[in-house]
Amino acid sequence: MSAYEPAAAGKIQKQIVLPWSRAVEIAAKSIKIRFWRSMITMGGVVLAIAFLMSIWTGNTFVKALAFAKDPGTDVLLQRNGIDPDEVRADPGLSERDKWLVSLSLLVCVVGIVNAMLMSVAERFREIGTMKCLGALDSFIVKIFFLESTFTGTVGTLLGVAIGFLLTLARASISYKGAVFANFPFAGVAMAVLLSFAVGTTLSIFAAIWPARSAARMEPVDAMQVRE
Repeated sequence: MSAYEPAAAGKIQKQIVLPWSRAVEIAAKSIKIRFWRSMITMGGVVLAIAFLMSIWTGNTFVKALAFAKDPGTDVLLQRNGIDPDEVRADPGLSERDKWLVSLSLLVCVVGIVNAMLMSVAERFREIGTMKCLGALDSFIVKIFFLESTFTGTVGTLLGVAIGFLLTLARASISYKGAVFANFPFAGVAMAVLLSFAVGTTLSIFAAIWPARSAARMEPVDAMQVRE
């Protein structure tokens, strides 16, 4: 929200822009009030990023084992339906995995956009009140961006952790101690960074439309909405 300082007659009033800390406070209260809906939205982010992390980490483990060029490790790969020679020739993601990753990320974006649009619809009166009190469009945008970013960041962190742990558990069962003997630290670190970057970026971009919709709302129209 923004307020206006008292001014002498005939002088233009000076507008006071509230700091980010105030926007953070309002966004945190909104998430708390709509906790379960936020958890549902976060759950979609967690599942999408966990799936993404699982595919990237699994592919990293397979490449590490294939490029170890150990006869025993090659046998383990072949038992799991993986040709080590094919992996060494083409270590990238398969077309199937690429499509699955794209679909999971699309679902993640749609889920966040839908949740944020519903949040805007539920808060017509609140937004109208803030704008009537002098809230700038930029301040409204800040609130919704902070909500989406917080939900997306926490969901991404949980998704990265879950995806990594599940993939590591599955790989340790399938490939025994060979996974730890040839553990690809650099590859896993890159998968973590990429997954985190993708999750947070998608969360930020998914908030653009809802945030702009809230900021463009006319105060009078918002206040006239009937519940």
